[in-house]
Amino acid sequence: MEFFQSPKIDWISKKWYFILASFVLSTAGIVSLLAQGGPRYGIDFRGGTLVDVKFRNTPPLDRIRDTLGARGLGEVTLQQFGAAANNEILIGLDLSPESEASLDAGREAIVSALAEEFGGGGQPSWHEAGPASMADYLVTVGIEDEPARSVAERVVAFRDSPPRSGLIAQFSDLNQVEGVTPQILQAFEDGYSLPDFVVRNVELVGPKVGATLRRQALLATLLGLGSMLIYIAFRFEWIYGLAAVIAVLHDVVITVGFLSLFDREISLTIIASLLTLVGFSVNDTIVVFDRIRENVRLMRREKFSHVANTSINQTLSRTVLTSGLAFVTVLSLFLFGGEVLNGFAFTLVVGIIVGTYSSVGVASPLVVSWQEYKLRDRRGGALPRAGRALPKVKREKVRVGAKA
Repeated sequence: MEFFQSPKIDWISKKWYFILASFVLSTAGIVSLLAQGGPRYGIDFRGGTLVDVKFRNTPPLDRIRDTLGARGLGEVTLQQFGAAANNEILIGLDLSPESEASLDAGREAIVSALAEEFGGGGQPSWHEAGPASMADYLVTVGIEDEPARSVAERVVAFRDSPPRSGLIAQFSDLNQVEGVTPQILQAFEDGYSLPDFVVRNVELVGPKVGATLRRQALLATLLGLGSMLIYIAFRFEWIYGLAAVIAVLHDVVITVGFLSLFDREISLTIIASLLTLVGFSVNDTIVVFDRIRENVRLMRREKFSHVANTSINQTLSRTVLTSGLAFVTVLSLFLFGGEVLNGFAFTLVVGIIVGTYSSVGVASPLVVSWQEYKLRDRRGGALPRAGRALPKVKREKVRVGAKA
């Protein structure tokens, strides 16, 4: 499929505009990182306890912060999770390296403080009961085993389905569930509480583990870049490999800068998306480099810049098709994929745009500039050509009418 029929865009002549755009974007990201004291690491890398809590109504953040602060838990962060209508927040508790053994104690302290402030203290929360424990409880109060397990499974499915999503206002709401009798409702009221919140998920990461993950993530990225440099240098020339690695570093710097500008945490999911971006960007760059290598052999008398422009234009339809479809996919994930995939998709939305641009505006101009410098230096300022210079032919003057 051809989106462009024989385009004649002079990309290389616009390299200074590309350099200016890259400089502005990179500088903005670096300044943002410096202003924040570095990347904002997620719980995967900094270590600590992260509790996902859903409230029945809009969570009162100041009240929650005061409640947790009164427990002497140290620095606690509160962050909205998902859409505002979900009434869901993430409570993060950072821990120092020597307090790694208190990870679970930190979770218990958070849940206990919320239970005392928002109801549920003294009795187990019905919102967090599973079907097995609920069925066992019903058996202890006189419900037969088989009906107890059947009812427990149905009421848990009812509780966890939208629009309740884990929370009910009162036990009488369970009258909608088949098999729920007044005896069962009374048993629930006697044995459980209905607080205004439910704990949806808990993540526990030790600080030492977080530090190890940071080192491993950095090492994985550097090894990936080094391997690509060696491969591309072996397949083409060393300048092609260097240009590709510089372009990928450019992409990563700008993408991490955007994560900082939009105050997004760097987690293991983000690292995975950055490594995906590295592979995508290098693949796009190699396609352009491969076409340049082919055209150098076919257009030996042309300027190297002309060869590069022709190669970029010849691969333009392929670039737009491949990058465009990938962009539409990750944009869909960003808009409709939910909170779990949002950070991954956001990174790739930015990365695909920057990575496609760098293949044309960063990697190719670097190769052209080096080749022009090398040939100009070799010829003492002569205009460079794509291939080797043709040998000069010695001309001799011949007089008209001269004897052979």
